[in-house]
Amino acid sequence: MTTRDYYEVLAVSRSADETEIKSAYRKLALKYHPDRNPGNASAEERFKEAAEAYAVLADPQKRERYDQFGHAGVSGPSGRPDVDPTIFADFGDVFGGFGDLFGFSDLFGGRSRAGPARGADLRYNLSIAFSEGATGIESTLQIPRLEECASCRGTKAEPGTSPETCPQCEGHGQVRYQQGVLIVARTCGRCRGSGKVVASPCNECHGQGRIERARTLKVKIPAGISTGQRLRLQGEGEHGVAGGPPGDLYVVVSVEDHPFFHREEDDLWCQVSVSFPTLVLGGTIQVPTLRNHTTIDVPNGTQPNTRFRVRGKGMPRLSGRGHGDLYVSVQPEVPTMLSREQKELIEKLDKTMPEKSSVPSNRQTSDARPFFDRVRDILG
Repeated sequence: MTTRDYYEVLAVSRSADETEIKSAYRKLALKYHPDRNPGNASAEERFKEAAEAYAVLADPQKRERYDQFGHAGVSGPSGRPDVDPTIFADFGDVFGGFGDLFGFSDLFGGRSRAGPARGADLRYNLSIAFSEGATGIESTLQIPRLEECASCRGTKAEPGTSPETCPQCEGHGQVRYQQGVLIVARTCGRCRGSGKVVASPCNECHGQGRIERARTLKVKIPAGISTGQRLRLQGEGEHGVAGGPPGDLYVVVSVEDHPFFHREEDDLWCQVSVSFPTLVLGGTIQVPTLRNHTTIDVPNGTQPNTRFRVRGKGMPRLSGRGHGDLYVSVQPEVPTMLSREQKELIEKLDKTMPEKSSVPSNRQTSDARPFFDRVRDILG
């Protein structure tokens, strides 16, 4: 199961207090409790995921390490945090009055020695220009991640030595004690569930078995990618524990906005200013596209906000099959400075314009010719 952000799992903010965290966990535990969802593997995974998140966020010290270092700051030998059963003591109504004693150890695999664990998935946020999203690029990434220590090869022991059987749990990874009529098993505090202790820790990784290194990767960003889409690089996450498989790397792309085009899925939208004579008399205008320009025929009498569709001039489709369309909205271009001659022509045109019935006026016109014929005469 991929490790998600613990705050996301419980659906709480990073500033949530103890009461909010406890309430959020209670709702999820009740909803996904295995007794309420018999045979539902998905519900059991959600139940374990919520319990793991609560075990970290309800512990002030673990929460502080998690906020600072993420999952790496709270992971035990198994690659996941140790779950202390006593932290669930307040949830007797959820667990039938016995807190976690009913068997959290079974749910989390605690009855067996900690073995190989899959490495954590990593996320890389990549911001690209609008033009790069349209054409596709190859980007070089620097990814810091935990890799197997080359010196001890993940054993945590100094080369030439080997881990020894834990004397406290005798290699079982857990210690058991009796509480009333119940036998409770807890993760061994000395070996942290691994069943082994390292007498001579590796000097290179300080007994961690893994060491952080920066890995350089080249990733191809396909043409047509949009904000929020992600690429999965299998096996490029953190290395596993005790020989476990590596996690994956997810590259989450953010495409910068364009100053002229507005994108909606694979279509592009834009506005262009068109002169008043062109809107009235008709004509041809040039419109920018992603690569060059295209022409649009504007019929006479075109009104403001009229939208024209240019097929195949939008963003390339991520599937590689074709492009979206370009939608062009025309707006009248109003000049801010006029020569005397131009002003006189506009005033002359204004006098010949038909009056709207809702606007009272004493102005009269005897020219009954079609409007566009009169405009052509005035504008020459």
